[in-house]
Amino acid sequence: MSGAREKKRAKKMRNQPASVTLPAEPGPFGGGGSRACPTPGDVRSEQQQQQKFSNQSSGPPYRKDQYFSKGQSRGERGRGRGGHQSVSEEMPKYITVSAFAQARAAEISAMLKAVSQKSSNSLVFQTLPRHMRRRAMSHNVKRLPRRLQEMARKEAEKAVHQKKEQSKTKCRKARRRHINLVAEFNHRQRKNIWLETHIWHAKRFHMVKKWGYCLGNSPTEKSYRACYRAMTKQCLLQDLSYYCCLELMGKENELLKQLARISSIDTGLTFQEASCLSGRFEGSLNLYRADRYPEGMLGPVTFIWKPRDGSENRQLWIWVHPALKQDILKELKAIFQCSEPEEICISEPVTASVQEEKQMEVVTSLGNKRKKEDKEGEKAVPVKKIIGDGTRNPFQSYSWISRTTGIAVSDRSMEILRYRLIGPLSHSILTETLKAASVQTEMADSETELNNWWVENCKDSEKVSLHQCQSAIFELLEGMTSPSDMPPGTILGLTVGDPRVNLPKKKTKAMPDFEKYQDNDKVRQLYLKGVPADCAHSFIWDHDICKNVTENKISEQDLNHMRAQLLVPGSHLDLGPCESKIPILLVQQPGKMAGEDRRGWGSGWDIYLPKGWGMAFWIPFVYRGVRVGGLQEALKHSEYQRTPHTPNDFPDCQAGMQFAKELETSLLENFKRRPPAKRANYVKLGTLSPFICPWGQLTKNWEGRMKASGGFLCPSSPHPDCCTTEGQTLCDPKAEVVREAFPENGEAEETMEITSSEGALKTEDLTSTQDFGERDETKTSDCIVLRSEKLLMQLSAWCYPTAGKDRRIRLVSRLGQKEMTEDVFLPILMSYPRALVWVHLSLLRKGNPELHAMICIPTEDDLLCLSKDKLFCGPQEPKHRDIFKDKVQKQKEEKKKKKKDNVKSLESDPAGIPEEEAAEEHEDLVLGLWSDALPDVTSHCSRTVLGYVTRGDFSLAVGCGEALGFVSLTGLIYMLHNQPADKKGLVLLRTPASLQYRFARLTIEV
Repeated sequence: MSGAREKKRAKKMRNQPASVTLPAEPGPFGGGGSRACPTPGDVRSEQQQQQKFSNQSSGPPYRKDQYFSKGQSRGERGRGRGGHQSVSEEMPKYITVSAFAQARAAEISAMLKAVSQKSSNSLVFQTLPRHMRRRAMSHNVKRLPRRLQEMARKEAEKAVHQKKEQSKTKCRKARRRHINLVAEFNHRQRKNIWLETHIWHAKRFHMVKKWGYCLGNSPTEKSYRACYRAMTKQCLLQDLSYYCCLELMGKENELLKQLARISSIDTGLTFQEASCLSGRFEGSLNLYRADRYPEGMLGPVTFIWKPRDGSENRQLWIWVHPALKQDILKELKAIFQCSEPEEICISEPVTASVQEEKQMEVVTSLGNKRKKEDKEGEKAVPVKKIIGDGTRNPFQSYSWISRTTGIAVSDRSMEILRYRLIGPLSHSILTETLKAASVQTEMADSETELNNWWVENCKDSEKVSLHQCQSAIFELLEGMTSPSDMPPGTILGLTVGDPRVNLPKKKTKAMPDFEKYQDNDKVRQLYLKGVPADCAHSFIWDHDICKNVTENKISEQDLNHMRAQLLVPGSHLDLGPCESKIPILLVQQPGKMAGEDRRGWGSGWDIYLPKGWGMAFWIPFVYRGVRVGGLQEALKHSEYQRTPHTPNDFPDCQAGMQFAKELETSLLENFKRRPPAKRANYVKLGTLSPFICPWGQLTKNWEGRMKASGGFLCPSSPHPDCCTTEGQTLCDPKAEVVREAFPENGEAEETMEITSSEGALKTEDLTSTQDFGERDETKTSDCIVLRSEKLLMQLSAWCYPTAGKDRRIRLVSRLGQKEMTEDVFLPILMSYPRALVWVHLSLLRKGNPELHAMICIPTEDDLLCLSKDKLFCGPQEPKHRDIFKDKVQKQKEEKKKKKKDNVKSLESDPAGIPEEEAAEEHEDLVLGLWSDALPDVTSHCSRTVLGYVTRGDFSLAVGCGEALGFVSLTGLIYMLHNQPADKKGLVLLRTPASLQYRFARLTIEV
């Protein structure tokens, strides 16, 4: 048989059962073996005999043996003519009936199944030719030919059984019905809470789920530079309602006594600051675990005291980031001994859920009208959208009280909304959007509670005069050029009317009118003295008033109905006494306060509102020409202010550690998604940890270096025995230098390999081997961040270089700081051996710093090259050798071999695969990543590592690359002590995926 015929025959027989025995294959013949393949001549003679026999025999099959004598077969007759082997050798003499029947049964069932099943997804009537098809065949079976009617009936019955239940909100009209929309929205925000502006953001922003909320990350349109221009010259709006408000109520002395345990005057303001305690200004500070400063960092917070009203009890709001809420709330309950829940409010959410269940029963089917099953019909009360405290777990308490001190701790998250306006046009936006409420002494409708609290307060002449004073100061804000002109943290209370009434017909841009207030003495007094303490009072502190304002809000439907009844369409709508009065609180944000350049940049106002009024204020702000930003814009805002961002830049608190762990997981997944040929080999680049900053090991290594050297006697080389330059490699007894030459170009490539008895240089303190994904626990647990203002000012003065003769001495004496001597900085190192310092880096030349870039100490030769050539961009790191390449290749081969063995074992014994292998699997080695325990991170490269960058990018504010990060306090003092006077603060930056170092200026802004 030719090769083509063999392939054709094999293709035809490949789907046959295993029990079928073919002549050309081994089978259960007489001796258990297989006969030899016939020659082409034998095959031809056999085919001729079969053809001849088939022409002669035309009778039934049982008559075919009449041409042969008894005991003689066709094979014997053929062999007598010189043919090939007999048929008795080709066909078995006997078969096992049961096995043969079983094999044939399987073939017959497969054939019947193939015949009964359709080869396509078309219906029966679609198989007919086009000239035989009729329009009614799809639903009228009798239109089909009789031979196909039975199959069509079965298809119809099958379709009825498989038909899914009709969706309750399939029709768009039903989906857009208000009652169905609200029920659907409440259902979708069970896991992640929606802000009141969520739907507005979802149509215009990329949404992300973070910290239990669904938040807008960045606009869908290109607006990176536009948002920066808005923050610099116009106005940017942000919704910060996801920030959590923790309320403390109790006696002032008891509050201050316990709050002093979780804060320190060494870091700046405390809760006892006089200006903040009066309620006139907002304060900000860092919280620590009780009596554990400087360790046990909880996170940054802002706080507002309610102005004194003659009562002994005081009220305090502490605003925290949602990532820090649980830790801070737990610590507050611990120091105030609040273990008894004051109340568990479950009535509102339960009622809402019952209404939601009734609503779901109303729309049971789409085809039926709603009035048929809803007895009330159009009078049915729609499900109210859950807002504020209704978004919380109804069975979880949110208010606790101490039996010993009587102090109550309440969680008022989502009860108070918070918007932020950033930019110089914030004053114009506020004054055009908001109008002070008019004085009202009579109720508009005695049956409702609308504005009843306002009418009662307007009967008091002192409160009316206070409201008029607040309104006058609010109007004067339009005459100020920027919010930074106000004292930092100024608080202004106000009661305003419904901003929807003043909504313009189309979007406009609010512009200031400085000529109007050019010669106004009141504006100058506001510049100098600020807002009086009495004007900081607001009714938003009262829970009952906020609840009344939320419940008696005029709906959009009613407001539009009133607009439709105006005689002149588009004219101003005057609601008179029926207009809602909303208490708000305005808090000034000072913007950039540290440093000497761009002071006041990014300043603005925060607006605090009662819940339920989010969109009523949001849309009027948007119609005044603001640009809306998300989480990314907030990140850039803090980056240009050079302040730490929460929780990204807090490596010593639990939320910062969690953020670093999640970021590492995300970056590692993205790295593994790339093809191996497109990945950066970080081992060759000398980057030990490209996806997370090993803060704990960095500080530990610097502490070990100082203990080993015994002081600051050596230059800034990672290895004191050898001075390293750009063209040299490391000389270390624990390091082996390997030089590889390439014959094609004749140049030698310098490679570095750090080896030891186990293949990696391990630190003395690190004895156990850790996997790549498990190193983060030790990286961020053994360090603190230096936040002492006195020490930071001292370090900031030491970082300034000498630009002229004796300029540094004059600068230090002007700042009242001491010169850098061992008697001054050694006590600092003894007090903070493992501390990090927040620094700002500005590149001298081109370059764009990236996340997790290394901050290194330049050598003497680097500084000398920079002095000789001002265009010197920086040295280069010699390539390292990948010591894990062989391990990765070996693991890959073992994996392939193991996979083949598993396939073979599965074919032989499917149930014989042991389950222990899955448990023994460990994390695979990744080519290009350091897989063993980290060596000494400070001396792994040719330049000593000082710290890492947490945020870096090209700065639109200064026109060059800027970065923010942390450096080791020990390493910083070591560098400043050994650097020349005119080169103080010069460092090197190297991104994780590059070998090029870039010069940068290091500063500490306080």
